[in-house]
Amino acid sequence: METVRPCGCKGIRTCLICEAEFDILKPDLASDLKKCQSYVYCPLCEKSWPGWDMNWYKQHPNHPGTPIDFPGVYIQLDFLKHHELQLLIKDLDSLPWDISQSGRRKQNYGPKTNFKKKKLRIGNFNGFPRNTKFVQEKLNEVKELEKFQTIEQCSLEYDPKRGASIDPHIDDCWIWGERIVTVNVLGDSALTMVPYRGNSEKYNLSYVENFKDTKLPEKDIVVRLPMPEGSLMVLYGAARYKWEHAVLREDVSSRRVCLAYREFTKPYLPDSKGNCSNESLEILEKAKKFW
Repeated sequence: METVRPCGCKGIRTCLICEAEFDILKPDLASDLKKCQSYVYCPLCEKSWPGWDMNWYKQHPNHPGTPIDFPGVYIQLDFLKHHELQLLIKDLDSLPWDISQSGRRKQNYGPKTNFKKKKLRIGNFNGFPRNTKFVQEKLNEVKELEKFQTIEQCSLEYDPKRGASIDPHIDDCWIWGERIVTVNVLGDSALTMVPYRGNSEKYNLSYVENFKDTKLPEKDIVVRLPMPEGSLMVLYGAARYKWEHAVLREDVSSRRVCLAYREFTKPYLPDSKGNCSNESLEILEKAKKFW
């Protein structure tokens, strides 16, 4: 149904609330994906091993089966310590949450974007909450995030009572840069990766240089990326552009809160002479502020 519902869902997005109220039958994506050969990525050996359960990585180094490579992902376990997590979730909950789609709530700090019309404006963006500044400072210490400047910071809450999830997708490629960053603040979960075999117009993939150069596996497989509480995940390269990622409903067993970070694509960043559009320059300056 195409109407916006009181629960926050719209279009094909649904949660347990609107599914019950409007008698909507949501396809069982997890059951379909389990029919494919599945692998679980191990952050410790950086290989993907046969299996489905996201906790199987804890068997390291005694993984059964034959692994495959899965390039374009970096996972740092215990990126945030226990006391940092406790303080952060308390501070996030002191800020207002907005209702979102698919059973989620969000706190969004960044410019206004229209992916279809490719329009960008600053809106009411004036930087980020000061109580999250230490997280961005820790991101600066990660080698894989060299010169990363946060343009959007989004807190996302997944509530199992609402059947929270996010359908397979690729983050827009017109405005958001190569590195997709997630810090898992509360609750363990998994990111489920499936090969994308559609055309390059969807997700604005036509904006990606050398998009066709990376080969996908010949058969459909599923790669599960563990997201334990306190971990950092960075998607880039093939994992960013050639695979859709999803958070399945069955992987949200308790309240989950994460922070998602986005950077600009190259056309919106200063060139070698420091020049860029007035529009993006103003946003870049605002993104340095914490209130």
